[in-house]
Amino acid sequence: MTNAEGSTRSARGLTSSVGASWMRAPCPALVVDATDVVVEVNTRAAELFPRAERGAWLKDVAPGWLVEGHRRAAAGGDDPAATGPVRGRHGQWSLEAHPTLVPGGDVVWWLVDDTDRLLAEAALRGERQRTAFLADASTRLLASLNTERCMEVTVDLAVEHLADAAVLVGHASGRRHPLALGAGGEVTHRSARIEPAMIPGLAEALQGFPPVPSRWIDPAALPDWAVPDGFAGPAGSVVVTPLPGPGFPAGALILLRRSDRAAFDASEEVFARVFAARAGAALSAARLYQEQSGITATLMAELLPPVLRQVHGVEFAGGYRASKDTERVGGDFYDVHPGADAGQETLAVLGDVCGKGLDAAVLTGKIRNSLQALLPLADDHQNLLRLLNGALLNSRHTRFATLVLASVRRRGSATHLRLTSAGHPAPLIVRHDGTVREAPTTGTLIGALPDVRSTTAEVTLKPGETCLLFTDGVTEARGGPLGDAMFGEQRLRSALGECAGMPAEAVVERIQMLVAEWIDDNPHDDIAVVAITAPRTRHLTAVDGHSPGRYTP
Repeated sequence: MTNAEGSTRSARGLTSSVGASWMRAPCPALVVDATDVVVEVNTRAAELFPRAERGAWLKDVAPGWLVEGHRRAAAGGDDPAATGPVRGRHGQWSLEAHPTLVPGGDVVWWLVDDTDRLLAEAALRGERQRTAFLADASTRLLASLNTERCMEVTVDLAVEHLADAAVLVGHASGRRHPLALGAGGEVTHRSARIEPAMIPGLAEALQGFPPVPSRWIDPAALPDWAVPDGFAGPAGSVVVTPLPGPGFPAGALILLRRSDRAAFDASEEVFARVFAARAGAALSAARLYQEQSGITATLMAELLPPVLRQVHGVEFAGGYRASKDTERVGGDFYDVHPGADAGQETLAVLGDVCGKGLDAAVLTGKIRNSLQALLPLADDHQNLLRLLNGALLNSRHTRFATLVLASVRRRGSATHLRLTSAGHPAPLIVRHDGTVREAPTTGTLIGALPDVRSTTAEVTLKPGETCLLFTDGVTEARGGPLGDAMFGEQRLRSALGECAGMPAEAVVERIQMLVAEWIDDNPHDDIAVVAITAPRTRHLTAVDGHSPGRYTP
């Protein structure tokens, strides 16, 4: 039987089984028998396969992927794997062919142009990848508020996803611009004197203006500083985009591609701008944090308690703990103002401002500055407190404070103190035998009433004896076995009695340690202590002549 005879038989069988409606199908359709001979072709299929006609071999008129698919379908019977659709390209089209088996062994192939769908799917996958990249970029960029680290991450991400090399240009500090450069390896930092106008669009990008098109930039004209070490050039395409920030740009980003790669297209340039916007926001946040951190550190240095030392033969030591571990300053404070010489009194001040945190710390700074200005009047504690009270009443603050003043002078082996309390717990005196007494001084707080009244106590410390100034954060610290008992003055007196003969620094460390153990993890107020100790005057060595001996009065 000839091919024509077989075609006629198959065509008649097809007509009797499925009719001729497929001839009017809007999509290409052709009928192929079991021997790979074309039986019938509709108009759309004839346009797609111009050589397809009755009696032609399928392999002569159709692409190979359709021939292979037909052979599997013709031989597969009812096997779904064999009779499923097949896909491939023909010219500029992407086609999906669906087989339908008809009686007699013929196969009707319906072809659908899949080009638009595949392009849409590819575009969707690309957008999903870009969205995932931007989400990851945001996470990595915001993971650190360190400016240099943020610059490194920006360059790393750009090289990983957008280009073969990247250069981040920051704003000039003086005449030099900070640079971060990367080409697939480690990002390097350096500063250089550059001329932004040498790269089209860079000067404008640093000012926040929109970028110029990539085609305007000649890669061969790039200056040496704009090509990172390790870049396997030459450069074939360059993009310059600003790094926008809130109100002021964070810099500019230069992206480079090698000449053996496709140049940046319009969509890639737009996406580079989207990425640069996120990087610019992260860089601006890091730079703002760095500036504010520097300002805070400068201001904080004036609020932090000073490091105390021996002054004119008298030992001074202090310790401070803010109410929150995340804070460094609060409402408690202390200062020591040395006298001009050994014959002049040294003024020690310890105080407690109502409240906690930064607001209270601001008022402590005001009080400390006011006391510094009133030092010439320190001989008269009552007058000094009166003037300080007037200064606080005239300020915008509505907080009050308590203070204790200690004027200290050493005379021979003894140390003489004048102690004045202004609404503050009276200082405690520990003698060399462990006896603890309260200094007989009282007074009204400052910053609340027009008039202040106080009494001054005079105390003499023999060598090895200590006067302890403390805030109520010590005695009112809650803790213990159940976490609700106050440390109390009695525990403080007992602990201080055990510190008889200790240096001032050891006394402070001992009291702080006991209070910290008592508090554990419970909330607490600000805590401040100052120890004033009359030093030992003689030292006896041990019997063996080598080990440390003990101090004696």
